[in-house]
Amino acid sequence: MNGDNLPTTSIVIRALNEAEHLPALYSGLLRQTQQPDQIVLVDSGSTDDTVAISEAHGADIVRIAPEDFSFGRSLNIGCAAATGDILIFVSAHVYPIDEHWLANLVEPFERDEVVLSYGRQTGDHRTKFSELQLLRQWFPDVSDPDQRTPFCNNANCAVRRSEWEQRHYDEELTGLEDLAWAEQALKRGGKIAYRSDATIAHIHDEHFPRIRNRYRREAIAHRRIFDDQRLGAFEAVMLFGANVARDYLAAAARRQLLRNLVDIPSFRAAQYLGTWEGFRSRGDVSTELKRRFYYPKGIDFRATRQPSNRSN
Repeated sequence: MNGDNLPTTSIVIRALNEAEHLPALYSGLLRQTQQPDQIVLVDSGSTDDTVAISEAHGADIVRIAPEDFSFGRSLNIGCAAATGDILIFVSAHVYPIDEHWLANLVEPFERDEVVLSYGRQTGDHRTKFSELQLLRQWFPDVSDPDQRTPFCNNANCAVRRSEWEQRHYDEELTGLEDLAWAEQALKRGGKIAYRSDATIAHIHDEHFPRIRNRYRREAIAHRRIFDDQRLGAFEAVMLFGANVARDYLAAAARRQLLRNLVDIPSFRAAQYLGTWEGFRSRGDVSTELKRRFYYPKGIDFRATRQPSNRSN
């Protein structure tokens, strides 16, 4: 438990059928030098042992019906169930790299003006080479105690509860709810801190359709947050070619080119095809499209319907 002079902390995890990944996350949490005061799991219809594993590790379970799910809504439900002064968000398919992750992520809140802190992300042996290149680009080795842009990521992030109470996460966005929230926090005068020493491994073991799907829904959200953003087909093709070339050079330098010869263009094609499709999207997102965005094939809303309630 935390000492009396430290803010209390609640970890909020959003999950759907994450029994494969959760043991690594919970094992990493148990090793932390600073232990959380509470763990909240927001489950959106798991049919595996996600809930049982989480209950065995003392997590409070909150359920959201699959048809009611959005990233922002599930996060708001988890935050409402949390009791900590600092709300810490991690994906169910991440795990801390070392035992100092939580202490380093929370430390910036010693400054009253800091309302959001986020940490570095990397991958492991399952991570595609191009995804690792993106993580290196987005999450550098150097910390920034006063970041002036709204970039952050709720796979490894913490916010001050009092600030969340002033402004909840956007429940209509198909992604990037973290960026939208951070943008408003900056406008309200809050500070954002990036900690490169609060590192997690983020595992996206995905194939072409799901990578494309991920970038498509994030591009739709990006257009709604920043209405002036565009991506034409020619620009998408040029970005695809440029990034494949850069990835090939980086893979060759690391003597990993042959093993990634096919995966690199496949990943980048899914990334830029999905992004281009997302930026072309107009109007509201249909129920069927939301189903495709949030749930893998074979999961039926009706079969997994759960009441939105809390159980300890």
